[in-house]
Amino acid sequence: MDMATALRDLGVTDDVLTQAEKDKLDRDGFLPLEGILTLEEVSALNKRLAELTAAEGDRAGLEVHQEKGTDRLADLVNKDAKFEVCFSHPRVLAAMQHVLGEFKLSSLNSRAALPGEGHQGLHADSGHPVQPGEYEVCNSIWLLDDFTPENGATRVVPGSHRRGTLPGDEMPNPGDPHPDQIQLTGKAGTVVIFNSHLWHGGTQNQTQSPRRALHSYFALRHLPQQLDQQSYIRVETYKRLTPAQHFILDVTN
Repeated sequence: MDMATALRDLGVTDDVLTQAEKDKLDRDGFLPLEGILTLEEVSALNKRLAELTAAEGDRAGLEVHQEKGTDRLADLVNKDAKFEVCFSHPRVLAAMQHVLGEFKLSSLNSRAALPGEGHQGLHADSGHPVQPGEYEVCNSIWLLDDFTPENGATRVVPGSHRRGTLPGDEMPNPGDPHPDQIQLTGKAGTVVIFNSHLWHGGTQNQTQSPRRALHSYFALRHLPQQLDQQSYIRVETYKRLTPAQHFILDVTN
């Protein structure tokens, strides 16, 4: 199995993304893909996440990261077949190929910003600056609620992935608003691809309900994964997945 074969088997063709979509992703560092999930699929995912959160209690998210003021879950590859779409959808994979070339899933997590919580400083996920075109990581946010200015929608600084700097290199306090920031608002069922070198961060949820999302995060194939999929993969998960999905996860028998 190789990258080209895996992507072909998962339905990725040259016309899955338009040239205008690729240009926007290159220029702005993010690309909303509307209608990836139906509202029925969104509802089913939210139901399953609620069940997992209740079952895992204070251990929820421990495989990768826990964060005050949020409900987090990790290792979702193993926790329901419903989550397979997050590392198998052709439009999402085409965007990852466009940004990264040869890539693999790094982690599949969820994050729900709780009422009054969720604010993050601007950051880039690599933790170090890279030059334009030398990108190492790319993320996707799967909107499981409408993202609004009030409920903690992610803020980004368009084009900042091309600056070759980190927020702390230019801002006295990355927690402050940036004059060029915008919020990634959209309808539930939308997936927003964003180059993870783009300056971004969650904002405060000012509503009375959690703001829920999934994050499928991808990296160059030679880099360590945020969650070592080979170490965590369960036998029953491996058996239900296809060889192409095994390749995207970078797991072997």
